[in-house]
Amino acid sequence: MIIEDAPIVHIHSFPPIESDNSSILILGTMPGKASLLAQQYYAHPRNAFWKIISEILGVNAVNSYEARTSSIIAARIALWDVLKSCTRESSLDSDIDNDTIMLNDFANFFNKHSHIHRVCFNGAKAENLYMRHIRPFLRNSSNIKYIRLPSTSPANAATSFDEKLRAWKAIAC
Repeated sequence: MIIEDAPIVHIHSFPPIESDNSSILILGTMPGKASLLAQQYYAHPRNAFWKIISEILGVNAVNSYEARTSSIIAARIALWDVLKSCTRESSLDSDIDNDTIMLNDFANFFNKHSHIHRVCFNGAKAENLYMRHIRPFLRNSSNIKYIRLPSTSPANAATSFDEKLRAWKAIAC
């Protein structure tokens, strides 16, 4: 949902894509404008997320959104964002107003998903927010391995697709 009030927009994330047996959690920061409009994770046509995940899982990147989300669920991967809501002028993480962030409920999420042993961050901002605001308050998180991956955003043009793909293969280990 998008609520516009002057030039700053207050935005809300989506529910997680998950299953009871998810063992890997991929975390972004907050959906961008294209994703919010489409109501789909990583909907911007130049975001490399679905192309990378499709390469790793061996599925067709042009499948429907439902087929792509089903493929990550079948691979025991959950997908979510660190933030539940915030205000932001653009799709860039750097435009997030830190005074407005609300975090998703990770204590409840991990209670329901005890099989998760790896958390992968789609970029530095997601990792920084999680490590600062969430991890210190989680109980029983010592058995989780944390991995920061290069952002799949088109704003991360300094990292090539091949470099991103090589790094993202860590989710399958």
